[in-house]
Amino acid sequence: MWNYEKRLQYPINITTPNAKIAQIIMSQYGGPDGEMGASMRYLSQRYSMPDRRVCGVLTDIGTEELAHLEMVASIVRQLTKGLSAEELEAAGFAPYYVDHTGGIWPQAAGGIPFNACEFQSKGDALTDLFEDMAAEQKARTTYDNILRLVKDPDVCDPIRFLREREIVHFQRFGEALRIIQDDLDSKNFYAFNPEFDIPNCPRS
Repeated sequence: MWNYEKRLQYPINITTPNAKIAQIIMSQYGGPDGEMGASMRYLSQRYSMPDRRVCGVLTDIGTEELAHLEMVASIVRQLTKGLSAEELEAAGFAPYYVDHTGGIWPQAAGGIPFNACEFQSKGDALTDLFEDMAAEQKARTTYDNILRLVKDPDVCDPIRFLREREIVHFQRFGEALRIIQDDLDSKNFYAFNPEFDIPNCPRS
């Protein structure tokens, strides 16, 4: 159960619409390393995670990714709101406009729709946490790429905030990985799947 606070985690106030930028930003909504996949990844992995502390980390970060999804959607909406069909077409946004008008729909910058195959829930604590750390770095790289392309300060400001959160999440998943490893045989913690092979793995 979650309590929803009706405000964005970080304010979005874009004054100049730009559909070209919207098409780039859209990738962090439903692209291969976007916020939708991140949220689904962590909130799915939590159910088989053997350690309650790590389960809590997955729940916390997975929930925050929903807030980031909301932020990215707000950016895209504000970048396209009020533009005419002709302006959208001139910006290369016509294919998206034909299918979705001004609605928000998950796809990558190149137009590839979101697919559940873009995130993993393997049922192995070590595998999942390494996956999570890599995912946060890939998302950080995507935000780096966006910041190299986008110069509008109204857009860059919240993008920098989102980039910083990827770094924090990477660090938290690193801490979670150490918790799991400490619960296993430190000499050979790759010998077992703590979610499947060790029924008495600590769940503190």
